[in-house]
Amino acid sequence: MKKTRVLVTGGAGYIGSVLAPALLRKNYAVTVLDKFMFNQSSLMDACSFEDFRIVRGDCRDEKLVKGLIKDADAIIPLAALVGAPLCDQNKAEAVSINLEAIRMICRLASKSQMILYPTTNSGYGIGEKGKFCTEESPLRPVSLYGVVKNDAEKAVLDRGHSITFRLATAFGASPRMRLDLLVNDFVYRAYSDRAVVIFEGHFKRNYIHVRDIAKAFIHGIENFRKMKDRPYNVGLEDANLSKIELCREIQKQIPKFVFMESPIGEDPDKRDYIVSNRRILSTGYKPDWTIEKGIRELIKVYTIIRKNSYANV
Repeated sequence: MKKTRVLVTGGAGYIGSVLAPALLRKNYAVTVLDKFMFNQSSLMDACSFEDFRIVRGDCRDEKLVKGLIKDADAIIPLAALVGAPLCDQNKAEAVSINLEAIRMICRLASKSQMILYPTTNSGYGIGEKGKFCTEESPLRPVSLYGVVKNDAEKAVLDRGHSITFRLATAFGASPRMRLDLLVNDFVYRAYSDRAVVIFEGHFKRNYIHVRDIAKAFIHGIENFRKMKDRPYNVGLEDANLSKIELCREIQKQIPKFVFMESPIGEDPDKRDYIVSNRRILSTGYKPDWTIEKGIRELIKVYTIIRKNSYANV
């Protein structure tokens, strides 16, 4: 039986380094395109799979991408400058990588090829107090990152024969680790410094483990016919947490951890919203990881990692 062939751009990043091996274990043939901008070696274990191919290159190289797309059944464009700080530092690249490269993929792919695109639920920006953001809620991004990801999502959905995942803030261990993500960062500080100062601790957002993100992509491929042409929030229903609530969860496992909210100063990240993930749950998708389980995992990770050298900025 012919294997489904999946092209993953940016497949050596935080999500891709978990997703690519997960796809291979599910008997997909996987090609990863990545420029290895962080000099990572996160896909070494995947090299043992016969159906794994790795290509070093830029997702904006049209000739290269066109040649890779023609052999794919499904395309997962992970390649991106991820997060508001990195995009603010590299505005031109944020547009060319996060938006123009996605438009190029939409133009090059045939109508029969599946596209499963990860955007961000940070596009909801500042939500209405006490009201859950659904896929029908207005998008009001508060950063360049949110703007270009929203525009890319529109291009993908307008193209058709596609699924988009509005990912909650990711957390958890990955071979291409990131310590600049909020849960990962707070657990690291709790483990190494035993203290953190919080700015605007009432701001809420939703969370999802990186392995459950990989699970969502596989679920999307396997249920593509019934899920296509719609966006899906991907997060934990019981993890719409404020920063203070997150710190309390961490404190349950690291009792000596102390945190305080600063009476002055502000967080440059103004996102504040709660999210409903009912649409994807109604398709049969179910996350495996809780915040509590993820914190336990991260404590083990930080027994290994001694320096904060795993970040995008």
